Amino acid sequence: MSIFGSHTKKPSEEILAVFPEEIYQSGELALKDVLSPSALQIGPTFVRLGGKYARTLFVFSYPRYLHTNWFSPIINTDKIFDIAMYVHPVDTAIILRNLRKKVAQVQSQISHRTQHGLVRDPMLDTAFQDLEELRDKLQQAQERLFNFGLYITIYGYTEEEINKTENEIKNLLEARLVYAKASLFQQAEGFETVLPLGLDRLSVNTYLNSSPISSSFPFVSFDLTSNKGILYGVNRHNNSLILFDRFSLPNLNSVMFGTSGSGKSYFTKLEILRSLMWGVDVIVIDPEREYEYLAQTVGGATINISLTSKNHINPFDLPVPREDESSADVLRSNIVNLIGLFRIMLGGLSAEEDAILDAAITETYASRDITPESNFATIIPPTLSDLELVMASTAGGEELATRLRKFTTGTWSGFLNQQTNIEATNRCIVFSVRDIEDELRPVGIFLILRYIWNLVRTRVKKRLLIVDEAWWLMKNEDGASFLFGIAKRSRKYYLGLSTITQDVSDFLNSPYGKPIITNSSMQILLKQSPATIDVVANTFNLTEEEKFLLLECDKGEGIFFAGIKHAAIKVIASYTEDQVTTSDPAQLILIRKAKEEYATEHETK
Repeated sequence: MSIFGSHTKKPSEEILAVFPEEIYQSGELALKDVLSPSALQIGPTFVRLGGKYARTLFVFSYPRYLHTNWFSPIINTDKIFDIAMYVHPVDTAIILRNLRKKVAQVQSQISHRTQHGLVRDPMLDTAFQDLEELRDKLQQAQERLFNFGLYITIYGYTEEEINKTENEIKNLLEARLVYAKASLFQQAEGFETVLPLGLDRLSVNTYLNSSPISSSFPFVSFDLTSNKGILYGVNRHNNSLILFDRFSLPNLNSVMFGTSGSGKSYFTKLEILRSLMWGVDVIVIDPEREYEYLAQTVGGATINISLTSKNHINPFDLPVPREDESSADVLRSNIVNLIGLFRIMLGGLSAEEDAILDAAITETYASRDITPESNFATIIPPTLSDLELVMASTAGGEELATRLRKFTTGTWSGFLNQQTNIEATNRCIVFSVRDIEDELRPVGIFLILRYIWNLVRTRVKKRLLIVDEAWWLMKNEDGASFLFGIAKRSRKYYLGLSTITQDVSDFLNSPYGKPIITNSSMQILLKQSPATIDVVANTFNLTEEEKFLLLECDKGEGIFFAGIKHAAIKVIASYTEDQVTTSDPAQLILIRKAKEEYATEHETK
């Protein structure tokens, strides 16, 4: 075992005076000083680079037949390793002469056994057939013969870790009748062999023809390419297209986490554009009016919800029951959801207040002759003012009636105390909540979600519901519970729920955060901050390398999960798509300037 290191000794003043230039040059920092480890230790079974261990394995035996992509399970192993393949061409004329001699030897052995009445040896017959077949292909230039060397260097922080990794890789190889071993007492040569230097120091080679070598093609990894769906991006491992149909998954939901500026909105807008082309209706809850221009471009509708907006949603709206639902079930479900809304509006309810409110809501519907036997298609639902009147005349409800006045006659009366006057008939609808005050925003998002859910239940269509900055709703237990309910039941109504957030902590701290992730077959992780990466890594079982990827990736890059598969993704867009989907302020200014110049030039002409 040998250990190498280096240190620098401070030169004396006498030496500096005699050889100033030489001393100066010796103190310069070279590239190799930056790249090289602090120390190198070479052992019989490992090479230690600083604090990391490396071990090189070589493959020495192959089966008679190698199927295509047999090396794929090793490539996709969740371990860190380097692979080197050396393909040394062999002179075909020399090989044909050697094969002719070998065929003669095998044929002679077969004839000898036949003459002496011995039982046929299947191994000799198989060898004869293989040799003849190879000779024919080489002679006809259908195949070439090569000396093939396959080497794998594995890494770990302890010897135990690399021992475990070695056993796993050996087991995967041996399951395919491929055998490998560590380069004992030649780890330094093995490490150099795998480095990108093109030096085969070990020279453990096997004669293989073109077909089995091509089956060892190493550039394979999990791909997410299907026969139908939309383009999400490019696989950064192998440059294949991530072409996927979310409506083919066990559930249609997705979650997306990323820091501000990581490309969440850009990714989502591209999915909207491409989904619309496949006949999918899209509904967006937009917290910052980022989707307004997209909606205008595709001929969609933007509905602004705020205290001063002309658009209103009545919390007491009731959807028309479907064929498999009864009016009683719809009314009961709506009352339960209304109580959740009032918990958010009123800052929580005690058990007694909950019971009083439940009875008051039922009585409020009854005051408009709305009962479980009513036809919900012809009713006019009550408003908050009706509920306030009922609460004021209910024993124990006076305080709740007082708290409701802020929404019926106070500052927020124009927001909630109105009949619904919007129609969601467009294929692309954006609900903008940017102008809602922060205190009222969770209420607004909850109310819009209830409206959308009633719409979804009324008519089953292929839809995509996008809730951007979902952490606003996740901060409140009732809001998070309602969102989780949609995630669980959405597939029944052919709805895909996309939950997007940059505040990972608030989302995962909710008791419904992880269940929403579990009920989402598609998961997209974009660039993460160091403060939250550990939480994300624990939630999604990321490796150290995947954590590093999420910390260092650029805008529009990350990890794309679909079912049991995942791949590193880079989002790509055409020029036209980019002009529609970008949220970069600098780029938007340029686009706006170009439009103004075009308009001015057009008017001049």
